[in-house]
Amino acid sequence: MTETLILAAILIPCLIVAIVFHEVAHGWAALSLGDPTAKEQRRLSLNPLRHVDPVGTLLVPGFLAVVGGPIFGWAKPVPVMKNRLDNPRFGMMAVAFAGPATNFVLAAVGAVALGVFAGSLTAPPEGVAGGVFEGLHYFILINIFLALFNLLPIPPFDGSHILEGLLPRSAARAYERLRPLGMLLFVGLIAITWIFPDSGLIEAVVLPPVEWLQEKYLGISIAIAGG
Repeated sequence: MTETLILAAILIPCLIVAIVFHEVAHGWAALSLGDPTAKEQRRLSLNPLRHVDPVGTLLVPGFLAVVGGPIFGWAKPVPVMKNRLDNPRFGMMAVAFAGPATNFVLAAVGAVALGVFAGSLTAPPEGVAGGVFEGLHYFILINIFLALFNLLPIPPFDGSHILEGLLPRSAARAYERLRPLGMLLFVGLIAITWIFPDSGLIEAVVLPPVEWLQEKYLGISIAIAGG
């Protein structure tokens, strides 16, 4: 139980940083493209208290860490008003992509930090050093997972806004009408993975790109650490 609590203490701060930067990136992208709504509602701050959803940012990932499930969560969405953007069609795509792009950048920052830290070690990491080493690994993994997870073309995730912008206008209008059903579809997919753990859904769809990107980022760390 103690090890589980320590793991949660490492994972949850990593998740909060990843989520807060993700949401703030949406707000800054919207502001640069003509929509000041996030700024007006004071959501461009990196103060976690302005973004944390008690359930999605704390309780859900904490519970998943305790039961050994995949760690994910969410924050209060940064408000974006499509009709206030200079170019609503392109603007929503750009605003949506800003969040996952920021997580990819954070993963790169984590990889560089891990490489510098590993290169400074003269012995296998233990104690505090071991916690930092493990935390940086999880920070990279969480940002990769959060980015790819949000790029899923399922409403209301970022990938749905990107797909909608790429579709012909008639198809985009039809796709937009499916938005109310998006969360039900997502909940259904999660339920399937829990009810049928041997279905291999996560392993077949989510894990390959996550593992591929993790390998690339860790390659950066190894190069910086000196091989």
